[in-house]
Amino acid sequence: MTRTRRYLVIAVVGIVAIAAALAVLSPPEVRQKQAGRRGGESSAGPVPVLVAAAALADVPIYLEGVGTVRALNTVTVRPQVDGKLIKVSFKEGQDVEAGYVLAEIDPTTYQAQLDQATAKKAQDQALLANAKLDLERYEKLAASTAGTRQQADTQKSTVAQLDAQVRLDQAAIDNAQAYLSYTNIIAPLAGRTGIRQVDQGNIVHASDATGIVVITQIRPISVFFSLPQQNLPRINAAFAKGPLAVEAIGGNDRTVVGRGTLQVVDNQVDQATGTVKLKAEFPNPDLQLWPGQFVNVRLLIETLPQVVVVPTAAVQRGPSGTFVYVVQDNAAAMRPVTVSNQDETRSVITAGLKAGEQVVTTGFARL
Repeated sequence: MTRTRRYLVIAVVGIVAIAAALAVLSPPEVRQKQAGRRGGESSAGPVPVLVAAAALADVPIYLEGVGTVRALNTVTVRPQVDGKLIKVSFKEGQDVEAGYVLAEIDPTTYQAQLDQATAKKAQDQALLANAKLDLERYEKLAASTAGTRQQADTQKSTVAQLDAQVRLDQAAIDNAQAYLSYTNIIAPLAGRTGIRQVDQGNIVHASDATGIVVITQIRPISVFFSLPQQNLPRINAAFAKGPLAVEAIGGNDRTVVGRGTLQVVDNQVDQATGTVKLKAEFPNPDLQLWPGQFVNVRLLIETLPQVVVVPTAAVQRGPSGTFVYVVQDNAAAMRPVTVSNQDETRSVITAGLKAGEQVVTTGFARL
C-alpha cells in the first residue's frame, strides 16, 4: 500500500513538472494569445451589428392565391350545312378578326335552291297581279249588277291566297339565302385559331362534333383563382369601392407577367374547400398568359398610407410577443412593437417605433 502511494506522488510531480516546462518553452506568440483569450473572457467589448432606419412608406396589402388562365371566349367553329369543303382560308395559329372567312363549302346546291325559290316567287307574283286585275273587273260588274257579288268575293279570296303565297315564297328565298351564306364559314369572334380539324376536300356535316377549328380569345384573357372564405368580407368591402388591381406572377415568384382587374366574385362559397372563386381579366398584350397555364395571383385590396416600416429581419419574437432592438448612442435596447402586416422584405409597425429610429437587422445572437 505504501509503495503504491509513493508511485502516485511521483507520477503527479512528474506531470506538473512537464506542464511547467511546456509553459516556459512555448513561443511568446502562443502565450500572448492565451493571455489575450483569458482577458477577453473577463471583459466585454463592442458587438458588431447591422442596422436599418425605420421609414414611412405607402404599403400595398395583397391577398395571394394560385390561379388558372382561361381564354376569355372559346368557340368551336362547325359547319352549319352539309357539303364538300372546297377551300380553307386560315393558317393554324393565325389571329383572325370577327367575320373573317375561315373556309368555304361548295355552294352549287344551295345557289340552285335560292334560284328555285326566287323563280317561284316571280311566278306567284305574276298570278297575283292577274288576280288583282280580275278582282277589279268583278267589283265593277258587281257594282253595275252585270255580275254577281259572289264572283267578286271569290276573286277577292283568290287574291288574298296568292298574296300569302308570295310572302311564303319570300320566306323560302330568305331561308335559301341563309343556307347559301352558311357555305362561307366565318369567325364568330376575334381570336387565335388552333389546330385544323378537317382538311380541304373532305365532306363536312352540320352534325360533326369536332368542327373545323377552335378559336380562343386570348387578348384579353381571364384568370380564375380562389381565396379563403375568411377574406371575403375584406374583398367585398374593397370591391364595392371600385375596381381592384390583380397581378399575375411568373414562375420565379417575383416577375409580374400581367396586370389586370377583378371582374367577378362568385356568388357562393365552395363548401368542400372553404374558398371563394374570383375571376380577373388581363389585357395580355404580350401573350405572357396562355390558356391552361397556372400562375400565382396577387389581389390588391388596399394601400396603407405613410406607415412605419422596417426590414422583416429586424422583427424578433419572444415569449411576450414581437420586439426589435433599437440602437441609441451605440447601445441596443429591446423594445416591444406591434406588427400589423408582414411579408418577406418588410413589416408594418403600428406601435412601439417611430420613423428614423435605428433597428438591428443582423447580429442578434451576441446582444
